[in-house]
Amino acid sequence: MNLLLLGILLAIIAIAYQLGLSRSQQLAGQGKNTAMLNSRPGYYGAMVALWCGIPAFFIFLLWSLVEPVILKQLVVYHLPGQMVADMDQASLSIVVDRVQALASGFGVSDTPQAYELSAAEQMARMLSISSYAKLVVVISAAVAGLVWAKRRITKQLRARHQVEKVINISLALCSGVAILTTLGIVMSMFGEAMRFFSFVSPIDFFFGTEWNPGFSSSGDAEGSYGLLPLLWGTVMVSAIALLVAVPIGLMIAIYLAEYASPRFRAWVKPIIEVLAGIPTIVYGVFALMILGPFLKSLGAMLGVDINATSALTAGVVMGIMIIPFVSSLSDDIITQVPRALRDGSLGLGATKSETIRQVVLPAALPGIMGAFLLAASRAIGETMIVVLAAGNSPILHANPLEAVSTVTMTIVNQLTGDTDFASPQALVAFALGLTLFVITLGLNIIALIIVRKYREQYD
Repeated sequence: MNLLLLGILLAIIAIAYQLGLSRSQQLAGQGKNTAMLNSRPGYYGAMVALWCGIPAFFIFLLWSLVEPVILKQLVVYHLPGQMVADMDQASLSIVVDRVQALASGFGVSDTPQAYELSAAEQMARMLSISSYAKLVVVISAAVAGLVWAKRRITKQLRARHQVEKVINISLALCSGVAILTTLGIVMSMFGEAMRFFSFVSPIDFFFGTEWNPGFSSSGDAEGSYGLLPLLWGTVMVSAIALLVAVPIGLMIAIYLAEYASPRFRAWVKPIIEVLAGIPTIVYGVFALMILGPFLKSLGAMLGVDINATSALTAGVVMGIMIIPFVSSLSDDIITQVPRALRDGSLGLGATKSETIRQVVLPAALPGIMGAFLLAASRAIGETMIVVLAAGNSPILHANPLEAVSTVTMTIVNQLTGDTDFASPQALVAFALGLTLFVITLGLNIIALIIVRKYREQYD
């Protein structure tokens, strides 16, 4: 029913646009002299469509949000009063879910009780009434908005201002949604992290050198929750990835922007960017089945003990994965440097390589730093590659040829399986996530300081 209602609403909005457009053209006269109108005819059609669609859509949205709550209360009302009084909230929710399943026609696994069937019958009837009432109210609101807006159309009506105001409000709301979503994620992680720190001391967590969480049925914090092995593993893998991706990606960008022919660039750049579209699980399988055994065999030939799952394996594959982020963004920034700067440098006698090093790269430095920051953030937050290729060994050591454990890998491990989310063993994942957020924020601040410093020198 909801899909049908939305389809009818979209059809009415389309009709409203055409009616508003036709009305404005009639006001312009037979010669369609739109100069007589305050706004172009398309704005009048858009204004009528907005007044038709927005109120109806908000009624639909509000009805859809309130309807489940009211229906749940009606279900509870039709249940035996004594039974409702004796039930706790969890048991009552289970009964309500069973009644909703019966009312929807899906049924339940066992034999339903008589009171459940009676409540389901009442709920099905109310659901049908609510659906038809919503259909009538929403369509009536859309038609009323259409008629009212069409009657307001005159030559002096400032339709463009109304449409642009709605667009500005919509853009502001979208920005607000993004900001509020970020704040909501941070606050939810912060709240759960504070619950974790009620079990484990922050000093033991941030400065502990041993990670060995114990799982207990009592909900107490057993074992060790030291962050440093995980943080060091994350830094080690990310550093190896950046050592692979940054030089190669930057050199690719410089070659494509400054040396490659347009035909060669048109072929090679999309091929490189294909790497960014490969799922990370594929990279993880490649690291586990191909690169890891290859590095182990290579180490055996050289007399070096290299684990198949190690920081080196995960870092190299992760570096290959983020090469397109560095190369593509750096290439776009380098190509946007004004040609006049290159010509001026070459005219003063500088060679092409000197021009690139002394003029082009300093001018493109803010964008290149943004590419490096994106690569670092992607490396720090990567999960599937390290889960399959890093080895999951939360031990504090400095050997990249051995297995390590990262923060993201540990989050996956702590939240996998039958976990009590009120226990410290699960709540530690939120503390780890909050730590990753702070690290990423610090990277942004450092990059901003560096960009401002070099930009001032260049200016």
